[in-house]
Amino acid sequence: MLRVLIVDDEERMRYILKKALEKFPNLVLLGEAADGTEAVKLVEEIRPDVVFMDVEMPGVNGLEAAKMIADIDPKCMIIFITAYQEYRPEAFELYAFDYIVKPFQMKRLEQTIQRIQLLKPRLTPPSSTMAISHILLKNREGMAVINPKDIILIQREERSTIIITEKDRFTTSETLSELEEKLPSQLFLRSHKSYIIQIEKIKRIHPYGRWTYVIQFEGTKEDALLTKEKAKLLEERFHFTIG
Repeated sequence: MLRVLIVDDEERMRYILKKALEKFPNLVLLGEAADGTEAVKLVEEIRPDVVFMDVEMPGVNGLEAAKMIADIDPKCMIIFITAYQEYRPEAFELYAFDYIVKPFQMKRLEQTIQRIQLLKPRLTPPSSTMAISHILLKNREGMAVINPKDIILIQREERSTIIITEKDRFTTSETLSELEEKLPSQLFLRSHKSYIIQIEKIKRIHPYGRWTYVIQFEGTKEDALLTKEKAKLLEERFHFTIG
């Protein structure tokens, strides 16, 4: 079941989109917002899978809201629905799942919903045997010593940085960029602005919209995002084929 949030400052547009989405099975509308500030608050409260959002809104616009939503929940799919073509490049930079121009056709919306629902596994990674030095990690309890080989992924979540191993989760004040410098580049990849992943731990990669993939790992139910740009780098560096 896809959990959906609609964000648009025009009540009429919210009504049209709501009626259009009601035609799709396995989709539930969790709520509506009239501006970016309200949208961010609702994402924190109800955790939708998908946000259909206008760009031009009073106060916090859609692009600004999308950046904040990505920091709260990077896996939340943002679909911009706007009358303006010119925001498309910036939307791509935010890894938006899709960009639909108003007035939209029902067929166009249907294609987007189908892409969300049809995600397929693709990848089996190679193994590696390397001697890796431990890293010293600053966290809320003080300090922790972690073997990088134990790290499955690192992600931004609730405006904090979370390090996930098979047995533990560590919350740290260090940024992804700071941790990226400490980790061996042979094994780790900044797969997305909100994620660092260990290559050895990858189990599968699924398509996740036009510009992004979702990665599943050995040892955890957590997953991560991979941009198409970083997918190409992954193929070149580690001899993967991502179809």
